Amino acid sequence: MSESLKVAVFGGGSWATAIVKMLSENLTTVGWYMRSESSIEYIKENKHNPNYLSSAEFNVSQLFLSDDINEMVRYADVLIFAIPSAFLMSELSKISEDLTDKTIFSAIKGIVPETGLIVGEHLHIQHQIPFENIGVITGPCHAEEVAMERLSYLTIACQDEEKASVLSEVISGDYIKCKISDDIIGTEYAAMLKNIYAIAAGIAHGLGYGDNFQAVLMSNAIREMKGYIKKVHKMKRNINNSAYLGDLLVTGYSTFSRNRMFGNMLGKGYTVKAAMMEMSMVAEGYYAVKSAFELNETYKANTPIIDAVYNIVYLKRSPKRQFKLLTDCLD
Repeated sequence: MSESLKVAVFGGGSWATAIVKMLSENLTTVGWYMRSESSIEYIKENKHNPNYLSSAEFNVSQLFLSDDINEMVRYADVLIFAIPSAFLMSELSKISEDLTDKTIFSAIKGIVPETGLIVGEHLHIQHQIPFENIGVITGPCHAEEVAMERLSYLTIACQDEEKASVLSEVISGDYIKCKISDDIIGTEYAAMLKNIYAIAAGIAHGLGYGDNFQAVLMSNAIREMKGYIKKVHKMKRNINNSAYLGDLLVTGYSTFSRNRMFGNMLGKGYTVKAAMMEMSMVAEGYYAVKSAFELNETYKANTPIIDAVYNIVYLKRSPKRQFKLLTDCLD
């Protein structure tokens, strides 16, 4: 194991906190960038994140904490971004250090709103990072269960298999199992799309649809995801693997899923604005559905579920009416 590998996590939310916890099991020191100086001071004093996963305690002597993003970029060989996609571009704009010789893994399950690109494509096009230096960390895995040390599975995707293997080694542990993949585009699109389908599952629940309909919705969602990803990046992949189907199921069904929670509120009659204000957390699917819908004007995949969620979230159409129409499209 490469204990000398310098790894830094960028982000202060629940998923960033969970990744730091995983890395802390294997590395002597873990870099952790957070924007909030007060949160850093709190962690140093109280040994846990004040706002997220407060049950996860840290040995603070293991943590190299900083609110200076360039200091953290200089420190690390491997950068793991777990910043909500809505804030990624503003954080990246602060970086003046050269990123081209760094290995960058995205743990962000969404689209960069300003460019409409998945994170890997954004890093490649906007920051000239070679694709072989870009990777993806995907589930099925909820941060809350990592905090409770419940058995969880991750997929680490990278064109360079050795880089994926190294990161897999320093994240794996008694309660974390990792597999590696070379489908960086497909796994990242799957991680983005499953958030949209989780919103759909939440809307259905909020409207009063039962488990029977949810099962039909999820089975149609995985077929829709398969068709969409095939249009974007055609290669041999098994859509039933955990990085695709597994991540979809846990996000669609789990009570920890903020996208499902967001959809549930819409189904119960909340406006988008009211739901987002009450949640006080970012539902990545809100941004993803707009980008996925607009990208599909080029790809032209058959996407009745994405279309229905887009109509509800962005065109403010009736959830009840949209799902009545959707039920006629599912089988």
